[in-house]
Amino acid sequence: MYKGNLLKHLRAFSHTAASGSVSAAAQQLFLSQPSVTQQIQALEMELGQALFERQGPKLRLTQAGTMLLEMAAPLVERLDALPDEFADAYGRLDAGEIRIAAGESTILHLLPPMVQRFRSKYPGIRVQLKNVTGADGLGKLRAGKVDFAVGSMLQVPDDIDYRPLYNYKPMLICPLQHPLGRRRHVDLADISPYGMILPPQRLTTHALIDKVFQQHRLPLQVTMEVGGWEIIKKYVAAGMGISIVTSICLTERDRQQLIVRDVSQWFASRSYGLVTRRGAYLSPQARRFIDMMTSLPAAATALQPA
Repeated sequence: MYKGNLLKHLRAFSHTAASGSVSAAAQQLFLSQPSVTQQIQALEMELGQALFERQGPKLRLTQAGTMLLEMAAPLVERLDALPDEFADAYGRLDAGEIRIAAGESTILHLLPPMVQRFRSKYPGIRVQLKNVTGADGLGKLRAGKVDFAVGSMLQVPDDIDYRPLYNYKPMLICPLQHPLGRRRHVDLADISPYGMILPPQRLTTHALIDKVFQQHRLPLQVTMEVGGWEIIKKYVAAGMGISIVTSICLTERDRQQLIVRDVSQWFASRSYGLVTRRGAYLSPQARRFIDMMTSLPAAATALQPA
């Protein structure tokens, strides 16, 4: 196999493995589907191993395919990024893009000053922010659809690296004039009788709050489940219940419209930070954003981390 062809075959294989689809890989590579299929078949013939097996409409990597992807993906990514690497080495990196996965609260409250600072310094680099939940974000990260993610992680899979950068306290929020607002100190037993508005049960936040109440043998009254801190704050302010949120989502305006109490005595603080795929290649554009993010003082986020 000629080395030039080998690179084409590996690129077709890597894109197909990341997307799970020959048609998606063909669109990304600006090739026809038969061309991508032929390149993968040629690679399988050269290596003497089947690299994919079909499961319904999707392709699944075989054991040999998984091993090859671990070896080939960094090479393909590095070669594709060679022009940017060269420009970066000479201090001329003024184009390209970065793709960041993050949850709603992170996009609304943590990232704006970082993105603003980055765009001011590198106006030619396009920034894509993809609003995702935790599981969706990891899926996009593993598939190579984003460069990195920013968010909170409690359990870190073996193939993921997590670097905490900021910590935020758990806070009880209540509507104005709520009985708990008249208490200088609020105990967990004081919270228990009131109806809570929490994220859906499938999300970690709900499970963690439930676990704390169980450990203290207190009932947890969940009267409403809704996704997103912004919606939860709105419903609490309207008098429909109380909630426990992370301080990352609380603004000065919220503190004027809600009763806010620190409950870190019972609930652990949440960290937010950088999430990357272990061993993945990071483009020069992504590395510049990460360098800026990790060097940015906490005060510069315009929030008050715990």
